[in-house]
Amino acid sequence: MVAEKKKAKSKKVAPKQNSERSSRKEARKVAPVKKMGRGKKYLEAIKLVDKNKIYALPEAMDLLIKTSPVKFDATVEAHIQTGLDPKKADQNIRGVVAMPAGLGKMVKILVFAVGEAAMSAKKAGADFVGHEDLVEKIKGGWLDFDIAIATPDLMPKIGQLGKTLGTKGLMPNPKSGTVTADPAKAVEEFKKGKVEFKLDKDAIVHLGFGKVSLGVEGITNNFLALYKAIMTAKPAGAKGIYLKKITLSSTMGPGIKLDLSSL
Repeated sequence: MVAEKKKAKSKKVAPKQNSERSSRKEARKVAPVKKMGRGKKYLEAIKLVDKNKIYALPEAMDLLIKTSPVKFDATVEAHIQTGLDPKKADQNIRGVVAMPAGLGKMVKILVFAVGEAAMSAKKAGADFVGHEDLVEKIKGGWLDFDIAIATPDLMPKIGQLGKTLGTKGLMPNPKSGTVTADPAKAVEEFKKGKVEFKLDKDAIVHLGFGKVSLGVEGITNNFLALYKAIMTAKPAGAKGIYLKKITLSSTMGPGIKLDLSSL
């Protein structure tokens, strides 16, 4: 009787096991979820760009605006591949450049200053001015600004924000003109379109140099100012090819290869 009961149980379990196996097989047959592709506007824009062609500056700038696939005022970007070695301190270029046509956007500037320097910075258009109050606010996670400027006397105290501001590229630095005894002048310059450029770990300079709304003439003048600044920053110890290639693009737009011989 016991053996018969065991057989009966095994007969009842078998169909369940078979159904589980078949369901697993069916699950494996289901096609994987398809990844989202590019939008229609991007696909239309990319048709205007020949991937195998390098474009002279005038044509590249014209394409840069025509291939912007977004509804908002897109940023135009330059991605400059250099032949430098970022591991060598004397080749880690960093500097600032004033954009002749401006950036086409408002920038929020924070200034660490006290006394007369603080008052003059506020009059010049700084969005946030202070010292210990701003330090505490940033420690709490607040980073609602684009540029941080500081007077030299306050840098020892601001150093405690190194990890927070440094990782975001917001730490004041003398090389970028953001550590200065005249913060009011720095505020005026950055409000007009002064920007910082620097080499990343892959020896590339990535920089937004304006908005599509500036038009071909505006972004062309801005790019030429950037190019001149990069060339001026060439280290004396640089060997081989200094600039290998330059690719231009707008926000979410296709890349456009620039003919360096046209500059």
